This record gives sequence, structure tokens and C-alpha cells, in this order.
Amino acid sequence: MKSYPLSVIILLCVAILLVDAITFYWLQSVLQWIEADVYKHLINGLFVFFSFGLVTAIIVLKIRLDHIDVKRKQLLISSLYGLTVSSFVPKIMFVVFITILSVTNRMFTSILPLWLIPVLGVIAGVLPFGAIVYAVFKAVYHFKIYHIAVQHEDLPKSFEGLRVVHISDLHLGSLNYRYKVLDRVINIINKLKPDVLCFTGDLVNNYAWELNGWETCFLKLSPDIKKYAILGNHDYGDYSLWKNEADKQDNLEQLKQFYTTIHFKLLLNASDIISKNNEHLHIIGVENWGLPPFKQYGDLKQSLSGLKPTDFKILMSHDPTHWSEEVVKHTNIALTLAGHTHGMQAGLRVKNKAWSPIQYKYKHWAGLYKEAQQYLYVNRGLGWLGFPGRLGMRPEITVLTLKS
Repeated sequence: MKSYPLSVIILLCVAILLVDAITFYWLQSVLQWIEADVYKHLINGLFVFFSFGLVTAIIVLKIRLDHIDVKRKQLLISSLYGLTVSSFVPKIMFVVFITILSVTNRMFTSILPLWLIPVLGVIAGVLPFGAIVYAVFKAVYHFKIYHIAVQHEDLPKSFEGLRVVHISDLHLGSLNYRYKVLDRVINIINKLKPDVLCFTGDLVNNYAWELNGWETCFLKLSPDIKKYAILGNHDYGDYSLWKNEADKQDNLEQLKQFYTTIHFKLLLNASDIISKNNEHLHIIGVENWGLPPFKQYGDLKQSLSGLKPTDFKILMSHDPTHWSEEVVKHTNIALTLAGHTHGMQAGLRVKNKAWSPIQYKYKHWAGLYKEAQQYLYVNRGLGWLGFPGRLGMRPEITVLTLKS
């Protein structure tokens, strides 16, 4: 996970205390309806204790971050992240809602009863809190299966109806060795009976030790499935501090070896061929390629070496920006599979329209995109990073069926 300087952490804590101070002020208008002073003092005391306790915990964790065992560090950071979001967002909603109602009521001469304003404010705060609780304790592992048909006129007839399961962004370090979660995923994939399984990177958060024990889960995948993988930006260890370059490289080599252990073919700027009835389909994998600050390890030209323009190709590239920068209009690759965005683990969907804050950073952030005869599919990811939940953006297993 990205490490922020102490100055940024202090600014965050100031913002939390400022919102808490305003919330505490408006909270008194709610407590006036409680007659017993003992309950008022109890609620106020708990509010102040939690407010300063959270800020203290954030600062202490930051100061002691380098002295905490890395295996505990990720769990502590994620827990505090979730606690901060579940506290901060409802208070913001409460403050904004009750302030707007109060100002409006004064401007238009008490259009609402005074007792109703704090009640509506509390409701405005409780609703997002409930949604966040659901995101953390229920939706985070509530897997959704997407069935997508991809039609392409150049698909070889022998591969009509080929089923490709696409998964991405497992971030096993965040799962904290909850092996049963991945067992459920493996069981779903086996029941889908795909011909090919493509994993588009971010197997870990930072370290190869996060992989301990997970091979038992992966080895439950059906041996009849052809399995391919690429590396994501988190797999290289770029977000961790290393004693030397050799340690970082050793970490990466351990991760690569893990793919061999679980019988996945790791494509590092390389390709593989699937043949049927003297017809061929090519699976291509590039190393991570993203716009700065993300590294550009990927070499698409190297990946395509030896392939003919007439070959039918499926590309695995972790970051969807690679598609618009180097793939579409620059190659004849039929289908690109990507992940990386997680759909920001939060969004809204109403009928056929979807929205997420991540769309202001990524043009292609979830689902199927098409330009001419070139497709991109962006998987919303299976795991999580940072905020330990998913709100309106369920973890995804995708089944892409190829049709001519």
C-alpha cells in the first residue's frame, strides 16, 4: 500500500477533528430531545472518546509504521482505513444535510418543524453508515458472475463458443489467509467449466510471503482448464521498502515460481498458442504498462513477435489505459482483458447506466468496450485494497463466450 508523508496524515486528522467538531455541535440539537442527563453525558463522552481515539491511532500507526511487522501492518492499515471511512462519511452526510435544512428553514420561515430537522439529519447519517457496514461485512465477498458474449468476424470456426473465464486483482494479502473465500471462487469457476482461465494481475499487495498456503486452493482448479496469468503493478514490489535490489528481485522470483506451482502459464511479454482442428488462437500477455506514476514494464512488440497479422489474438494487459495508448488502432488484437481499477470498489448502477468516482481517472474502468472490431473488457476485481469493502461494485468473475 502507498505510504503517505506525516504532513498528509496530520492534515487528514485535522479534517477529521473539524468534521467531528461540527457534528458534535449539531448533535446537541438531537440530544435535547433526550430527557435523562446521564444518557446525554454518555453519548457525548463516547463521541469525544472515539473521535480523539481514532485520530491518535492514525498518528501513532504512522509514527510506528516502520517498526511494525509487515504481516501485521497491512491488517492494521486496512482496519483503520475502514474505521475512518465508516466514521467520516456518515458524519459528513449528517453535517451537510442538517446544515442545509437549518439554513433553508430560516430563509423560508420555518417550513419544517424544528424537531424534524435533527431527525432527518440522523437518518442522513445512518443510511450511509448502514451501506458501509453492508459493504464491509457482506458485499466484499458477494461474488457476481457476468456473462458476456464477444462477437468477432475473424474468430476461427473451431473456437466458436469458446468460454474464457476472466478474473483479476485478487490481492491475497488483504484476505488475511481466509482460504475459504478463494475456495468459493475456485468452486464457482470449476462449475462454469471454462476452456480458458485468464488472470490479469495483482495477485498480492506487495510481498511473496502473502502467498503462503494459497497453492492448496489454486490446485483445486480443474486440470482441464488452460490457465494463464500476467503481473499487475502490485506484484513487482514497487510499493515496498527493500534492503537492496536483490531482495526485491528475489521477492519477484518467488511470485513467478508460485505460478509454476499452481500450473498457471505466466506470460511475461510473451504469447502462447491454442490449437484445434488445425486452427489457432493466440493468448498474449504483457507485463504491467500504465501511465505515470505507474511503471511501463510491458513490451507489446516483444509479445507479438512471431505472430502474423491474420492470427486471432487475445491480449492480457493489467492496466486498461494500455488498450487506448498502444493496442486499439495500433494493432489488430481482437480482445484485450484488463483489471486494475477495482471500479474503485464503489459505484452505482441504474438499469444500463453505471457510475463510479474512478471514471474521472480512467476512461475505461469496468465492463465491455468496443472500437471498430476491437474489444476491451475491464474486470472489477475479486479482492480489495485499502478500504475493506465493496459498495455497489461486487467482486467479479467474468465468463466471456466467443462467437463469430
